[in-house]
Amino acid sequence: MIYYIFFSLLLIGAIFCAYRMGATDFKRRIIPDVYLFPFLFAGLLITTFFPWPITIADSVVAGAMGYCLGLVVGFIFEHIKPNLKYPPIGMGDIKLLGAGGIWLGTLGLAIAMLFACVLAYLWNIKKKQKYIPFAPFFLIGGFLSFITIQFLV
Repeated sequence: MIYYIFFSLLLIGAIFCAYRMGATDFKRRIIPDVYLFPFLFAGLLITTFFPWPITIADSVVAGAMGYCLGLVVGFIFEHIKPNLKYPPIGMGDIKLLGAGGIWLGTLGLAIAMLFACVLAYLWNIKKKQKYIPFAPFFLIGGFLSFITIQFLV
């Protein structure tokens, strides 16, 4: 009984943190660590101790891959256009990619990135903004990725 209560509390807390990260990035262009680190820690606990479709090994590898992917993208854009007013990817986005990898695994992270980039591109076509908040799109893409993996793979 306590096992299921703890699992439910972790999921509810992770959903709350994901919502707050997306809303804060959308409004203020920042992903607060106060929501990001509990989200990452809940993902580690769930993939380690609870029945989750992603194994802990795949989870850790995907977290490292997501973090490195974000660093590479940031490094490339920083050296292509070094004097931008706003960097194209922030450290919060990079940490969010790592946390997303923990929750989704390698395949889920790739699908979430695809969904997120398409959604952000469509948003940019409609709104014509210079700054696109990536966290809301990545979180929606992660949710769609999780559903896709569960039902199609």
